[in-house]
Amino acid sequence: MRDKNIQDSLLRFMTCGSVDDGKSTLIGRLLFDTKTILTDTLMQIEKTSRKRGMTAVDLSLITDGLQAEREQGITIDVAYRYFSTGTRKYIIADAPGHEQYTRNMVTAASTAHLAIILIDGRKGVLTQTRRHSFLAKLVGIPHIVVAVNKMDLIDYDERKYKAICESYKVFAKEIKLLENQTIDFIPMSALNGDMIVDRGESMTWYKGLTLLDILERTTADYAGKDKNFRFPVQFICRPHASDDHKLHDFRGFMGRVESGSISLGDEIIVLPSQYKSKVKSILLGDTQLKKAISEQSVTILLEDEIDISRGDMIIKSNDTILPSKNINAMVCWLSETPMTSSRTYLIRHTSRESKVKLDKIDFKVNIETLAHESIANLNMNDIAQVTFKLARPIMADSYENNRATGAFIIIDESSLHTVGAGMIAK
Repeated sequence: MRDKNIQDSLLRFMTCGSVDDGKSTLIGRLLFDTKTILTDTLMQIEKTSRKRGMTAVDLSLITDGLQAEREQGITIDVAYRYFSTGTRKYIIADAPGHEQYTRNMVTAASTAHLAIILIDGRKGVLTQTRRHSFLAKLVGIPHIVVAVNKMDLIDYDERKYKAICESYKVFAKEIKLLENQTIDFIPMSALNGDMIVDRGESMTWYKGLTLLDILERTTADYAGKDKNFRFPVQFICRPHASDDHKLHDFRGFMGRVESGSISLGDEIIVLPSQYKSKVKSILLGDTQLKKAISEQSVTILLEDEIDISRGDMIIKSNDTILPSKNINAMVCWLSETPMTSSRTYLIRHTSRESKVKLDKIDFKVNIETLAHESIANLNMNDIAQVTFKLARPIMADSYENNRATGAFIIIDESSLHTVGAGMIAK
């Protein structure tokens, strides 16, 4: 019997790997075999396939339009695809495979519950495989599927498949991938559809689940999800222009419950001011709630008149989180302009912004060797541990404990472009 928490839930997953590992064909096969391609789209790719002299439908054509956009420089964003089965809904993020688009992979990984890391059965574990695996660990994706693709090109050889799996396990152990993640291995042929939705008849030696079976059984959660209540204030609601006299005294604090829950009567503390009060009312739109839970956007009213502003954090009184002007974090640099200690940037953490300067770069991670290297500046796609000094304190958890309050982005002060993404260390 299927888990009720999984049934009808949304699973976000991403595909990543080196160039030509078969990501587009995999997505196309998944959509085709689950019968979620629109008829007119299918007719169009069948027509294009015939024009190219192909006897079978080229399923990679389903994402070709978006790939062409990226090649023309129209967008550097990740391509998304949506589909559903009788069990649940899915959002697929197609991350580009080339090393220069590592920053795109970070964008896709930031919201993913699962990562499919494709490996070409002919080539084995490559540098980009290692890079994407390290990033999946870094951003805390809890479920990893290592898909050894193109098994049809190595004659569905079980020994070669197992050799690739063992090679990947050695690397996974080196980066401690299994500390907060689970790993599934699966052989497949996206071109022929083996082990995607249907098992096929070419790999009877493989007794594990198909890819769709794994997706159907995966819980949509995050590694290290904190149960402590975190409520960054986004807006102060004061409806002044109202004929209702009761609303003149209305002062609601609007935001999203990033983790944990809050109930009527709970004692709270506002950070960084340390003011204390109790929850008088919780509103979801016009509906009164007794309790608000994680990922709900609500309005909270308090019993006391206290000064609260956008960017403040509401937590429970029995909890502890220290506001800080100094943070240590792993940063992925996204900009072509290097990060230097001579410039001032903006950091956006939950609903709070602060000016920030780079204090020091502790080390850069060499993805190929996993060695820690000394560098003066951060260049595009570099991943490094750094220390920042902030003008205003932020209320942060470690990313390992809380994905929402442990993450931030770095903004260029002059262009207002996002130039970096960071994860706060312990």
